[in-house]
Amino acid sequence: MQARQNAPLGEILIGEGWASRGDVLSALSDQTGLQIADLEQTPPTAELCALKPVEFWLKHNVLPWMRVGPILLIATARPDRFDTVSDALSDTGYTILPVLAGTEQIDAAIASHFAAELAQAAETRVEAQQSCRNWTAIARVRPIAAALLLMTLFASFPMQGLTVLLWTTLATLALFLLLRLSGLVAYLAPRKSRSVAAEPIRLPCVSVLVPLYKEKEIAEVLIARLQRLTYPKALLDVILVLEEQDDVTKAALRDVELPSWIRALEVPKLGKLTTKPRAMNYALDFCRGEILGVWDAEDAPLPDQIETVARHFAAAPEDVVCLQGVLDYYNPRTNWRSRCFTIEYSGWFRVILKGIARLGLVVPLGGTTFFFRRDKLVELGGWDAHNVTEDADLGVRLCRAGYRTEIVNTATYEEANFRAWPWVKQRSRWLKGFMVTYLVHMRAPLRLLHDLGPLRFLGLQAFFLGTLGQFLFAPVLWVFWLIFLDLPHPFQHIMTPEFLRGCVYLFLTAEVANLLVGLLGVIAGNRRFLMPWVPTMLLYYPLGVLAAYKGLWELAVKPFFWDKTQHGHAAEEV
Repeated sequence: MQARQNAPLGEILIGEGWASRGDVLSALSDQTGLQIADLEQTPPTAELCALKPVEFWLKHNVLPWMRVGPILLIATARPDRFDTVSDALSDTGYTILPVLAGTEQIDAAIASHFAAELAQAAETRVEAQQSCRNWTAIARVRPIAAALLLMTLFASFPMQGLTVLLWTTLATLALFLLLRLSGLVAYLAPRKSRSVAAEPIRLPCVSVLVPLYKEKEIAEVLIARLQRLTYPKALLDVILVLEEQDDVTKAALRDVELPSWIRALEVPKLGKLTTKPRAMNYALDFCRGEILGVWDAEDAPLPDQIETVARHFAAAPEDVVCLQGVLDYYNPRTNWRSRCFTIEYSGWFRVILKGIARLGLVVPLGGTTFFFRRDKLVELGGWDAHNVTEDADLGVRLCRAGYRTEIVNTATYEEANFRAWPWVKQRSRWLKGFMVTYLVHMRAPLRLLHDLGPLRFLGLQAFFLGTLGQFLFAPVLWVFWLIFLDLPHPFQHIMTPEFLRGCVYLFLTAEVANLLVGLLGVIAGNRRFLMPWVPTMLLYYPLGVLAAYKGLWELAVKPFFWDKTQHGHAAEEV
């Protein structure tokens, strides 16, 4: 068993439930003759912890426990790797000797001693040029003033303003249509599949972050879903990431017995910022896996998902540093909105996103079920703690660094947001995040063009401008219904019959493409019962206009506000 799993024998015994951590630590003490240190009873001093930066202690998962004259006792859970630690500490002037401690105790002690430093680092991991954290109130004055000036000019010169508005609307529609058609064609085109190894020679350790915030209903269900995973438990490192002040989730977890391979980690409070990416940045330093993934609180991943990811990474080129899984919903029958949401996700993740990835374009990551080579994620600086769509931003940054994302053949099922106002709140956060991400990366458009290349640059414009434009400028498109009904409309003096005919062709092409994508998506997801509902998607998207303008308003007044989505309102459908 150990020959196939890249884990110590003790971890395998613990993961399989054949021994407790205390039993393994005692056996290791008997085997090595090393003392067991109790870091809770006798915690390390700040003076000793200051001998090396926190990055050193985290990297080696060790901590100085006690000084006895010229001897410095270092707590470690892996005495087999202690020579490297001893060599690195030779410059302290002490004689370095090991003592044993559990990994959890070492992590807890590091977190306690370096809480403020680690919390601050979690907010500033991404370099300032590619972060939105400088989007302060003062920084927002100029763009707000520019927007007000545009509105004034529009009111002063209405005909010219309507012309610009119409052309802008059509341009964003054309961009979005181009992206969807490109993804659709790439999805349908025959493609030689890469041979994927049955499994790596030695399975890697995989860490998965599950950020939780005010999750009263989901804790017990979440643990039950995670226990369906079939990956060797000795190689699973699932971290439930909690906020220090989140008494709701902590109370919910208090009554749940966590398996040995699941642990909870509290993120220290620092200022007012409470976002998912900040929490994940903090937890990133405590991960043990070579591969790191993310799931949301309501997720139900396929049981063999981690095996699929490990096989894909083992066969993928080195520049593939991220795998995005398919997101789907487990409650499509709840009501009409959940059906439409499922159709939307099926078309995007099962059709368009696969095509985009095959074309080598920027893949805007979903907020869950993506997996990274952990060293590359650290190299990229983790997540932008202030961006409310940190996933899409990370997808852009990895492309700018010369890396690629591929779509992995596995799925995670989530709870479709089926109530109107919560749907608006969730969608407004996504759209606000898209606005922020676009503005951040377009600060220096020539540099962005250089980093991405022309094709990826165009793809990025098509995704962000097209997505945002379809919601922000939707009222302009609605005006065309007045034309079809032969009623007066504001564009009647600036549109020729030929121009109108061209617009009609564009709209029809867009709608046919949307129908085709929706149908292919539900077929690919084995949800054929949703096919009759695909034409009703025309009535589903208008609510997104409200979400877009809510997001635009928040962009100006509270860009870092995380409009929390509550989960646990729908049961899984069989």
